[in-house]
Amino acid sequence: MTITIAHPPVNAISPDVLEALGAAVAEAEQDAAIRAVVVSGSEAVFAAGADLPAFFARGQPPITAIHAGVALLDRLEALPKPVIAAVEGLCLGGGLELALAADLRVASARARFGQPEVSLGIIPGWSGTRRLPRLIGVGAALDLILTGEAMAGDRAFALGLVQRLAPDGEALATAQNLARQLAHNAPAALAHAKQLVRAWHEPGAAEREAQASAQLLETPDAAEGLQAFLEKRRPRFGLGK
Repeated sequence: MTITIAHPPVNAISPDVLEALGAAVAEAEQDAAIRAVVVSGSEAVFAAGADLPAFFARGQPPITAIHAGVALLDRLEALPKPVIAAVEGLCLGGGLELALAADLRVASARARFGQPEVSLGIIPGWSGTRRLPRLIGVGAALDLILTGEAMAGDRAFALGLVQRLAPDGEALATAQNLARQLAHNAPAALAHAKQLVRAWHEPGAAEREAQASAQLLETPDAAEGLQAFLEKRRPRFGLGK
């Protein structure tokens, strides 16, 4: 499944865009045939931040918009299927926070990542101050957030913010190829792996890993995986009940 942000000229995330993203995430949650999700923008702009005037026009207090964005990104992060952000061009502010909620990020060298909120007298409000240091460390996150400067895709790749660096103009195709690769893996194993890796630092993580591993060893997918290995063929997961 590919979710494309289309709100020209800069793909700012308005309330309508947020609602459309929520509907797409709900579809991915409910449709078992969807095995992986790619989130993309245009070739020039992934998303250049939240559309603050559009949120203000609704007459709601700022905390309402903040809670709405955080809730959507938390749902995206918790999706039990791999989520890949395909980034070309600008990925700023709320756009970067959206990309951070994905499991993996694919970008071209010409992509630009930044949290410029301080230049507007505000700070990242959709979990950028939590997710960014988790990925690139406190020092690099502070450098990006406190300066408001943008970094190029190759620098983001070197820091670990981006996992795959694609040729210019090919981030989406690369992300979709990666999604197809991941979609061949066992859905339950992917879901458990995502959940465990994200909670690696929490108390009881080792026992949760052991329990999940033992549970998966008794599934039809595990039996199919072993049989496929012995027969030297690609496994066909999801056939058992």
